[in-house]
Amino acid sequence: MFSYVDQKIKEKLLKSGRLVALNLRGEVLDSDVSNGDVISLLGPIPLPVLVAGKEHQLYWYAFVRRVELRQVQRSAANVPDGAPEAFRTLLQQHMSVNSILMSPGFANPSAPPPLVRVHSCCMTGDVFGSMRCECGPQLEAAFAAIAAQGGAVVYMSSHEGRGIGLWAKAVTYLLQDEGQDTYQANVSLGLPEDSRDFSDAAAVLRYFLKGAPVRLMSNNPSKRRQLEDNGQPVAEVVSHVTGVGQHNLRYLRAKKQKGHALPEL
Repeated sequence: MFSYVDQKIKEKLLKSGRLVALNLRGEVLDSDVSNGDVISLLGPIPLPVLVAGKEHQLYWYAFVRRVELRQVQRSAANVPDGAPEAFRTLLQQHMSVNSILMSPGFANPSAPPPLVRVHSCCMTGDVFGSMRCECGPQLEAAFAAIAAQGGAVVYMSSHEGRGIGLWAKAVTYLLQDEGQDTYQANVSLGLPEDSRDFSDAAAVLRYFLKGAPVRLMSNNPSKRRQLEDNGQPVAEVVSHVTGVGQHNLRYLRAKKQKGHALPEL
């Protein structure tokens, strides 16, 4: 994590081409640019992963908005020398790092367009295995699909609870247990029903695909709309219904009422 604040390591990564700066159109910028919306993209990092019990080779890139890096660097100026724990705390507090994990050949797509899953972080579902939502099974199914057919998973770590963060999400779960649905609970906290922004995902996809379209694994029409509004073409939306069970029926019905392409539940 110190590569973001250590100038020597940064220069090494830039020289090797493993750290690039992008604008929101997915175009490579001069590495020293400091104004406007800039995304720092780091990789590729070979990542052998187990998918359905079989080993597959994926390539991982991490990406983050430059404004968050600048916040860390400004704060770091106030940290005394020889205090690595303080640096670590700053990075953990200020940086929301997203990821794209791709199969070999993703950046050189051929027909049909590659599968892409833009997945919003869900600690409770993705990591804890909670059945209150369908996020964990969706993520597993997405990795299985790209392992079999090629493609990429874009993992948006800044999207917990549709953008409200894990702490607020925990509060909304208690409100849901009192009878509110998942959207009402957000609003009860004075927060938006859905504050997710997919522009960074679109920019990174445009960088790799150079304008080629994707087949988007999603039930949420907002994802397609936001990707296309930010210049990433979507050739087809692939239904991604999985993980339906007794513990998440009310949650899924609320999503259907908000326009998600889900069956009658």
